[in-house]
Amino acid sequence: MQVLAAMSGGVDSAVAAARAVEAGHDVVGVHLALSAKPGTLRTGARGCCTVEDAHDARRAADLLGIPFYVWDFAERFSEEVIENFVGEYAAGRTPNPCLTCNEKIKFEALLDKAMALGFDAVCTGHYARLAVVDGVPQLRRSADDGKDQSYVLASLTAEQLRHSMFPLGTSEKTQVRAEADERGLAVAEKPDSHDICFIPDGDTRSFLDDKLGERPGELVDADTGAVLGQHTGVHGFTVGQRKGLGIDAPAADGRPRYVLSLEPVSGTVEVGSADRLQVHEIEAKRPIWPSERALDGPTECVVQVRAHGGMADAVVECDGEAFRARLQQPLQGVAPGQAIVLYAPDAEGDLVLGSGLIAAAR
Repeated sequence: MQVLAAMSGGVDSAVAAARAVEAGHDVVGVHLALSAKPGTLRTGARGCCTVEDAHDARRAADLLGIPFYVWDFAERFSEEVIENFVGEYAAGRTPNPCLTCNEKIKFEALLDKAMALGFDAVCTGHYARLAVVDGVPQLRRSADDGKDQSYVLASLTAEQLRHSMFPLGTSEKTQVRAEADERGLAVAEKPDSHDICFIPDGDTRSFLDDKLGERPGELVDADTGAVLGQHTGVHGFTVGQRKGLGIDAPAADGRPRYVLSLEPVSGTVEVGSADRLQVHEIEAKRPIWPSERALDGPTECVVQVRAHGGMADAVVECDGEAFRARLQQPLQGVAPGQAIVLYAPDAEGDLVLGSGLIAAAR
């Protein structure tokens, strides 16, 4: 097959490309330039789209003996990921920019361009297992539970999955680093990227303040309706948040307060005790089904509402362009705007059945 290897400049994508070459595919490497001003992104190895990362990706491609290109996706990234991120926070929701980047950039913009150029698949260093059985994609958790990325890939459509390759899905991270070292890849010990690549200092609140300005509102006690303080914008909060609320006086019972809900129009941030965070039912919109078929009737699933953790048994029912999950065990801090991913409840419990965006939690 002709394979386009997305090379971020990290160890995972480099080893994934190497395995694609070793498997006999005709591989071309590409690095995505996601910033119009890459010098403004963090330097070193903390991000995934710096100038240094592009150089690391090129060196890896040279070692593997494959052609290498840098494609400018900065404008698309700004529109699809950054503007969406800011808009979602302004609307009182909590987006996952890595999920959006996978969906809109790596497996929509990049894959569309790859297909137009005659490639058969896009290869990435994501930790997830993928197989196509009788034409139906099966996306599963990776062998390394600590690195599993099936959650942030669950928004991909069946057609996108049919043209995707995840060579690291059966490997542990330690194995990948050891393999990189054996292959002589300079990125073998490069630290993993983390945080949000387009926020250089990791200060999300300041980034949003700069984009949205002050949007004053009140912090209100959910039990008494009392106004506990003022704030400069709902974008500075997320459901489940405990620290940085700006409330001077403790609760009457001495227990800590948490953010329970956000109302962007009035600017109200409702706070209360941890037990008020418990969620028993989740409504989701924009469902995506890897098998291209929605669940048929009430279905027992394992749901996950955060990239790492936040799992519970549930019964899920579909209703056209939405679905509802009734949880068997309550979850805390379920934030609208995040993804909910449904996994098969079998012995392995690692097969992705579908996903959606959380619209409401009760």
